[in-house]
Amino acid sequence: MRKARIAFAAALAVAGLGLTACGGDDEAGPEKETPAVSAEASPEASATQEQTEEPDGDKGGEDAPAAEDGDVTKPGTKLGIGERAVLPFTYGTSKKGTIAVTVTAIEKGAEADMAKFGDKAKGMTPYFIRMKVENVGGTDLSYSSLKLDGVLEGGGGTGVILIGGLPDKCDSKTAPREFTTKGASFETCSLSATKTAPVAAAEFDEGDAYRDNPVVWSN
Repeated sequence: MRKARIAFAAALAVAGLGLTACGGDDEAGPEKETPAVSAEASPEASATQEQTEEPDGDKGGEDAPAAEDGDVTKPGTKLGIGERAVLPFTYGTSKKGTIAVTVTAIEKGAEADMAKFGDKAKGMTPYFIRMKVENVGGTDLSYSSLKLDGVLEGGGGTGVILIGGLPDKCDSKTAPREFTTKGASFETCSLSATKTAPVAAAEFDEGDAYRDNPVVWSN
């Protein structure tokens, strides 16, 4: 469920919106195949429904102050909104980098904000995870992108992955061409949506070290 992704930005045009259910994390049992359900939507929008992961309980996370440059934030660290995490990652086939992420807000939207996703998004409440991303390592990370996943109140993932056609209120940006030097930064937004409990936190779980012990920001 936890799938923070850092990948090269690419043009995305999806012909419809589909919701499918599948298994949870790698340690879960065999996946249950469920055929996709198509819905009328704009060519830019699609949605995928996954099985909601049950909370894993305490994984040894610790409250910690924001990391300074050069101090990588430990897996399982719990931060508040406005605090900074320094995170290593690899994207593509040959580039590595270190970024700093500061979640600046987790804002609740309205169901009407999901109109681009069509009828299958009815009843979903969107949450806008706003963040600042900095280049800490000084490597070429231009045109890369970052997505954080929402965490429900009480724990567990939202069970929904949204792709393309994001609401105007959530401006998901890729890193600019100049995002190649230490100190370069940009601001972006990740969209999370739920039909159940509110989204109360955001998490980074990219890479082996953070997959089972993500860094989590909450109010």
